[in-house]
Amino acid sequence: MTPAPSARAVRLRAILCVTGSAGFFALAAAAVKALQGGIPLAETVFFRNALTLPFLLALAHWTAPGGLRRAFRTRHPRRHLERLAGGLLGMFGSFYGYVHLPLATVTALNFTMPLFLILLSVLLLRERVGAGRVAVILVGFLGVLLMVQPGGGGGLHPGAVAAVLAAALGWAYAMVSIRLMGETGEPGITIVLWFAIGAALVSGVLALPGWVAPTPRQWGLLVVVGLLSVVAQLFMTAAYRAAETTLLAPFEYSAILWTTALGVVLWGEVPDGWDLAGFALLVGAGLAIWRMELGGKG
Repeated sequence: MTPAPSARAVRLRAILCVTGSAGFFALAAAAVKALQGGIPLAETVFFRNALTLPFLLALAHWTAPGGLRRAFRTRHPRRHLERLAGGLLGMFGSFYGYVHLPLATVTALNFTMPLFLILLSVLLLRERVGAGRVAVILVGFLGVLLMVQPGGGGGLHPGAVAAVLAAALGWAYAMVSIRLMGETGEPGITIVLWFAIGAALVSGVLALPGWVAPTPRQWGLLVVVGLLSVVAQLFMTAAYRAAETTLLAPFEYSAILWTTALGVVLWGEVPDGWDLAGFALLVGAGLAIWRMELGGKG
């Protein structure tokens, strides 16, 4: 009989999974950027979701208690619509950013999501926020200002920056909806399935008026986006099933390392000093929130 892995081995495997997940998400982002806007945004979002559906359906069939039919049952259609709206805003904004901004910059700006999550938790969940969290929010947005440098010094596409910040707000809103559903026992596979189906339908309808037939190269990139996103989700799921969030959350910031490396190698996107300072403040703010959650302070 094979001995059960030790707790340390399980935790190490979970850390490797979450780091690998960040890497696969970074590769998927690079594939979106490589499309260079040749495929309309709504169509790219459609393929991203439609190509993941067969894998998610198979996963639900084999792993969900009660099978695929049970995985589709939900008592929270309104919450799913809220999660869909936030997730679509997040996806559209991020994909637009990948085309017009350096990969690492988009990743760093997306890490404002925990800051927006705190604000939405106050507004929607009536949670109380102490002075510590307020200070962290201000530090995080100072990091954004260092990267963007209002007044033109940063040389970044202002519309793309706004789109990515809106995406982070959308992801935060989606997280609030997921949290509320999770508190009532809604299965994770149900949440993922309904989002993928809803996102494919909405983006498909939006894509129809300006539909562009992909070239063979574009088909390859679109398939890569879908497949890598599924692999990343599976790695992420495996990680969070095996170890606690408080252990794994800091390792999600490895995404900045992945996207910086890909940006430098593929597009010569070398961050300058202001970018690095902004990255540091955003990562520091995120880690501070993680420590506050761990210690129950702030």
